Amino acid sequence: MTQPNTAADPSAPFSGGRVTTAPVDPEPFLLRIEAAEPGVRLDRWIGANRARLVDELHRHGALLFRGFAVDSPAEFGSAARAYSPDLLDYLERAAPRTEIADKVFTSTELAADRWIDFHHEMSYSHNWPSILYFYGDRPSAQGGATPVASERAVFPKIPQEIRERFQRHGVAYVRNYSPGLDIPWQDVFQTTDRAEVEAYCRASDTEFTWTGDDGLRTRSVRQAVARHPHTGETVWFNHAHMWHVSTLDGDVAEYLLDEYGPEGVPRNAFYGDGTPIEDEAVALIGKLYQEAAVSVPWQRGDVLVVDNFLATHAREPFSGDRRILVAMSDLYVSQGI
Repeated sequence: MTQPNTAADPSAPFSGGRVTTAPVDPEPFLLRIEAAEPGVRLDRWIGANRARLVDELHRHGALLFRGFAVDSPAEFGSAARAYSPDLLDYLERAAPRTEIADKVFTSTELAADRWIDFHHEMSYSHNWPSILYFYGDRPSAQGGATPVASERAVFPKIPQEIRERFQRHGVAYVRNYSPGLDIPWQDVFQTTDRAEVEAYCRASDTEFTWTGDDGLRTRSVRQAVARHPHTGETVWFNHAHMWHVSTLDGDVAEYLLDEYGPEGVPRNAFYGDGTPIEDEAVALIGKLYQEAAVSVPWQRGDVLVVDNFLATHAREPFSGDRRILVAMSDLYVSQGI
């Protein structure tokens, strides 16, 4: 996968305050942009340099802003809107989140001792954000970084036979929403009205079945790869390696499969024709992302901007108080598999 040419001169100076820049990874990947003087407001600085930053994001896949004045969730939201003015709501959620400011949410609220595997945000859905924004509101005392991995490093290493098999069939996601198994459908779809959920499912080509007293099972077939809407690059873009039942702890997976079967576990991924995805393929994808990982510990006030096509993100385990916030923009609607 070759990097696209971009119009901006990468050696040209930025406006609105002196900065230093350096790729964190020699690919180059993840450009760090650091304010050379205190008090530079990030929202104003992004506004003065937006066109250049769009090119830099396409070139590097992710941008880390450090040392700028970003002192609250609201100021973080303002900085994100300086890059893209219309931030997105969070529908079809995969994990619990809390809205802290307008269109600014907590990052995934899962146990601190757990890794969250590398993934493209909402690649299991029929639409997803093109741009992600993360904010170091309260970095943890130990751990808790948000590693990123470049698709330009990962996609070419996926064996051709695996790519072809996934592209031919797509990925089928089966989810069971229940307070006893996974987050309830009311949280996922942000409504208590079953009719609204059914309308959303029909509009997004998602099969649905109401189960038990207040449960819901959905099945949807989505893409395995996606094409970047601006650079034209093809990238691996699915949640198969994250939701596949083989990624659960052994005892947990055994219990859930015995109790509920492959289609009854909280989440599972199959080929689009319903056949099982090989454990080895899932393990290889996860391994390639780990090998490509670039991790920078959070500092208070850091803002990380990620192209959701060109990079995946994860979360390291942590200890101590931690609150990383997230916003999203530039909704992309899939054209199908």
